[in-house]
Amino acid sequence: MKSAVDLYWLPLGAGGHSVRLNGKAFEYIVARVHHRDACELYHSALVVEVPEGRFVIEQAPVRDGKGAERGVVAEGPVGSRWARSLRIFRYEIRRWRDGVIPDVDEAVESPQRLTEDLSLGRRLLELVPQVPTPVWGRDELQAGEMWNSNSLTSWLIARSGLGVESVHPPIGGRAPGWRAGLVVARRQQAREVRSEAIGVAAVRRRLKRPTQ
Repeated sequence: MKSAVDLYWLPLGAGGHSVRLNGKAFEYIVARVHHRDACELYHSALVVEVPEGRFVIEQAPVRDGKGAERGVVAEGPVGSRWARSLRIFRYEIRRWRDGVIPDVDEAVESPQRLTEDLSLGRRLLELVPQVPTPVWGRDELQAGEMWNSNSLTSWLIARSGLGVESVHPPIGGRAPGWRAGLVVARRQQAREVRSEAIGVAAVRRRLKRPTQ
């Protein structure tokens, strides 16, 4: 059965001059603070193909009230939770069957094939509605970096069991928020391992109790 998980890297603000300009300004300031050269910034998206269909996984601004048509499974606030009642201050997470990635023609070194394992592809699709939805652009989860669309992608890759260590943005580029997704995913995995170990220990203690 055909299966594939592909990663796409799109220049930040592809198709939108204002977003790209703001991104360049942000990167210039960050680079100066950390005493390094400025990098090209990238936004990531995933395409998952399984026998049930082809799905685009992406975080993007809320376009309108027709999220169901784009396979929206969750929303989160942008900048501040206080303003999330306004559409402009919300983002959406899409698991869009037969969907499209805007400006995919501008993607760089893409697509990157992550796996052709059907079970991993299905696992990734199942995880999309479970992704954290903290405030975009802030480090609300204390991961050491702001949460954004790249955090969604790296979280899904890590949680689904794909080899995230070999995934990197295009040469000379940077993906802000990527590390935040990895930190949160690994934190959750460690918590689950501890919970499982506690549960196993509890069962063993009960089995060791003498019968009356």
